[in-house]
Amino acid sequence: MDTQLDRILEARINLYYDLRPGAVTPAPLLIALHGYGANKRQMMREAQLMAPEQFAIASVQGFHQHMKEPREAGGPLRYGFGWLTNFKPEESVAIHHRAMLDLIEMLTAEGIADPSRVFLLGFSQSCALNYRFAFTHPDHLRGVVGICGGIPGDWETSTTYRQTQLDVFHLAGTRDEFYSPDRVKDYERQLKTRARSVQFKSYDAAHEFVPEMRPDVVQWLTQLRS
Repeated sequence: MDTQLDRILEARINLYYDLRPGAVTPAPLLIALHGYGANKRQMMREAQLMAPEQFAIASVQGFHQHMKEPREAGGPLRYGFGWLTNFKPEESVAIHHRAMLDLIEMLTAEGIADPSRVFLLGFSQSCALNYRFAFTHPDHLRGVVGICGGIPGDWETSTTYRQTQLDVFHLAGTRDEFYSPDRVKDYERQLKTRARSVQFKSYDAAHEFVPEMRPDVVQWLTQLRS
């Protein structure tokens, strides 16, 4: 008998997130996604330093979990999370899209988030993933912040991404070993082909958050929250 390959058994997964309500209700909402190997608690700490006080913050944890070596974990957590791999990445993209849509709908229904003022922030691996969502479902967002990450590999060829009224702030590190200045030098031009406005800024940073980024993100979000 022939072996039957790649049959599908559907299963449900839980996505975990932490929530800090805003100072007002409904509030502008910042949805923050961590990079590969991190977790929602780490990203919440960073997001709280980047979001204006009035904002609600939802820090979502990736659905691909993996074990980490103790020396890599840097603490008691010996696990990390990611958003996609090169095995059927389109399935991970679909999960991410569905999760963002459901989260925005839920927090809006609960009166926590103002649906006209939702912002998406991603670091590293989640950066391009967020751009995929933003330019596929632009009516659900006000703007996008990308930090030390890329744009979708099919940015120039895909017919999925739409012309939008989105504002984008992309932050890059001059010493980033993964997204070097040469690699990101054309990002501003490419993003401007579909966004209403794009602010691109480089920092003396490796693949990391640096203190100088935080007030710039706060200022950018403050200007756009109204």
